[in-house]
Amino acid sequence: MKNRTVVLILLIITAIMTRFIPHLPNFTAVGAVALFSGAVFKKKSIAFMAPFAIMFLSDLLINNVILASYYSGFQWLTPGWFGIYLSFFVTVLLGMLIHSYKVLPIATGAVVSAAVFFLITNFGSWMGNPLYSKDVTGLMAAYTAGIPFFANQLLGNLFYSALLFGMAWLLVDRTALKPLKVKH
Repeated sequence: MKNRTVVLILLIITAIMTRFIPHLPNFTAVGAVALFSGAVFKKKSIAFMAPFAIMFLSDLLINNVILASYYSGFQWLTPGWFGIYLSFFVTVLLGMLIHSYKVLPIATGAVVSAAVFFLITNFGSWMGNPLYSKDVTGLMAAYTAGIPFFANQLLGNLFYSALLFGMAWLLVDRTALKPLKVKH
C-alpha cells in the first residue's frame, strides 16, 4: 500500500472519530467523508464501501454501547438508517464530480450534500413518525423541526470538507486531485 493511500485512509478514519467526541447534533465529518471518498477513490466500490463500512461499524458501537439504555435490545441499524445511508450514497456520487482541490466545487458539494441529507432524512421522518400528520402541514412541520440539524450538518460538512481536502492537499497531492487506483 502506498503512502498516499495510507494517509487518505487515516484521514477518513480520523474524521469518522468525530462521531465519538462531544458535538452538536449532525456536526460530524460523515458527510465530508462521503464527499471525500467519492473524490479520492477511483474504484467506485471502495468509494462507497469506505464511508458505509465506517458508518455501520460506528453505528453499532454508538447504538449498543453509548446509547444502549435507549434501546430494548441489540441494534444493528440506527432508526431512520435508510434515509441516512441514501443521503450519503448521493454524497459519494457528488464527490465523484470533484476533480480538483478548488474551493468552489468542494464547498458546493458540501452544501448540496447537506441539502440532500436534510430533504431525504426529514421526508423519512415525516413518513415514519406518527407525530406528523400525513399531509403538507405535517411535511412542513417535519422540515421545520429539521432546520437546526440542517444548519449543523451544513457547518459540519463545510468545516470537515475543508479539513479533509486541505489535509490531503497538504500531506499528499499539492497539485490536482488524483483519485486512488485501489486494487480489488
